[in-house]
Amino acid sequence: MGMSDMMSEARIKANRKYLKKMDDVIFRVKKGRKAQIKARAESLGMSLNAYMNSLIDRDMETHL
Repeated sequence: MGMSDMMSEARIKANRKYLKKMDDVIFRVKKGRKAQIKARAESLGMSLNAYMNSLIDRDMETHL
């Protein structure tokens, strides 16, 4: 493996620091549904994660 194939120590450290500030949420959908959700997110210029967070934020602003 060449240097371009490996993450630098600085990048690894930065990733770990970032992930310490985050929580993981795992949910399951029926086969094929993930692709539909991801396609919708991409059509809006968003990642799947950003799309899900935006939906949750909007719902919580409306209902809290």
